[in-house]
Formats: sequence, structure tokens, C-alpha cells
Amino acid sequence: MRRFVVGIDLGTSNCAVAFVDPSQGANANVHDFQVTQLVRPGEVAGRSLFPSVVYLSFDGEFPVGSTALPWGDATRICGEFARWQGSQVPGRTIASAKSWLIHQHVDRQAAILPWGAAADVPKMSPIDAQAALLRHIAQSWDREHPDECLAEQDVVVTIPASFDEAARALTLQAARDAGFDLQHLTLLEEPQAAFYDFTSRHRNKLTDALTGTRLILVVDVGGGTTDLSLVQVALLPEGPALRRIAVGDHLLLGGDNMDAALARLVEQKVLPENRRFSATQWTQAVALARGAKEKLL
Repeated sequence: MRRFVVGIDLGTSNCAVAFVDPSQGANANVHDFQVTQLVRPGEVAGRSLFPSVVYLSFDGEFPVGSTALPWGDATRICGEFARWQGSQVPGRTIASAKSWLIHQHVDRQAAILPWGAAADVPKMSPIDAQAALLRHIAQSWDREHPDECLAEQDVVVTIPASFDEAARALTLQAARDAGFDLQHLTLLEEPQAAFYDFTSRHRNKLTDALTGTRLILVVDVGGGTTDLSLVQVALLPEGPALRRIAVGDHLLLGGDNMDAALARLVEQKVLPENRRFSATQWTQAVALARGAKEKLL
């Protein structure tokens, strides 16, 4: 039985999940879902944000059982602990795999990530990395809803408006590889999702909220993309008519770039001219820059 509609924000930096029971009508409450994940070795917790990071551990790196999840040992460490451990051990972390789905100059089906990693580090394709995140989300959901597994619900996955047809198809492939039923999965552009939220919050007075408005610019600054969508408004007797008429083409501009720019500024301030951070120092600087940015914003 398909009881819920489950929304998954498959973000470049973080994933988030929410769900609603449509049988409760137009005023049904939307609930955040806490994704169960490793936060430190041997420590499992639910978090509203699920970092879009996969860490590729090596044999003997962690004590036996310390990376186990409630549904079994993690073959790929994803989420908060993956991001934390990746800041300590560079070169074994896959982050921002979503951005690679729109990289037309690489084979997105090939095991190329982590990019530039040592030969002894196992690699994954961008699609496999996205599938690993979706599979983890599904396993966490199924544990909390054993009688309403995610494969049997209606699922909406958000994507950038700037995704081309190839990137959309690759996202669907990752979902299929993770066990999702594509017959009941919808891709929704992220700015549209934001605008739908606006219309939902003003559902009883939407005409009043849009009076005098003919164009709406929706700006979504994400981890890897800055999405711009232009929505045209027409106020008709039966209510507002809304039509998306344009999207921006900023494919690789987002929070990752901010983090790198801040880390580069720190590098310039603390090192002599023409010197660069080591790989470990750079990874840690980017992680610290991300933390500072999130606190400031």
C-alpha cells in the first residue's frame, strides 16, 4: 500500500528527507525524517541532514563492529561520519558526486571517484556514489517503517533545474540501482519545489500574496549549483496561473565553490608566497571553511 509521499532532497552537500500522508487532505502535516547514520565509530544517531559523502575505508581501519548500522555492517560509510573521517584522512572520500553527473568530459558510468586518489584506493562511479546515498536513505526508512518500505511509496527526488537530460537519466539510473521503483518516482526541479512550498504556505490567500506580481525569480543556492528559475504569474478569475518560463545555466557554482574560495584565502594568509597546503591541510581547511560558512549563514 502506498501510504506516503516521500520527498528526498538529493543535495550536493547534504540530503534531507520529508514525508506526508495524502489521505489527511490538503492540510496534512509534512514531517521531517531523521536519517539514521554513523556519527562516530560505534555511535549511531538520527539526523535531519544526511551529508552527501561516501568514505572508502581500508581493511583494519576501524575496530570490528564499530561501523555497523542497525540493518547490518556498512559496506560503504555514508553521512556524517564519512564527512568527519574524510577530513582526517584525505583521498578516500567521495563528496559532491552530484556535480559529476553534469560533467560532460568524463565517463560518468566509470569508477573515477575519488578523483586523483591513489591507486590502492577503491573507486566508484558518480552514479554508484549517488546510489549508495539513496540506498542508505531507503534502509534507514525501511527500519523505521517496516510495513511501508520506501520502494512501495510514492517518491519525489529533487534535482537542479540546470540538469540536462543526461544528468536526469543518470539520476534515475542511480535510483533504480538503489532499489527504487521508477514507476512511482518523480524528479522535481529544486526551485519548483521551493516555489511549491511558497504556494502551500499561502494556499488560502495565494491571490492576495501574488497581487501586483507578474514575474517571480526563484533563487536556490545549493552546494554545487546555483539554480535560477523565472515563473510567470497570471491572475485569472479561477485563481493564479503559474508557468515557469526560464531557468539559469549555472552548472557548477555553489557552496563547494565558497568553501574552496575561503580555504584558498586562508592558505594565502598563513603560508609564504607560492606555497600551498598539503593534501591533508587542504581537506581540513575546506572542512573548516564549510563549518564557518554554515555558522555565518
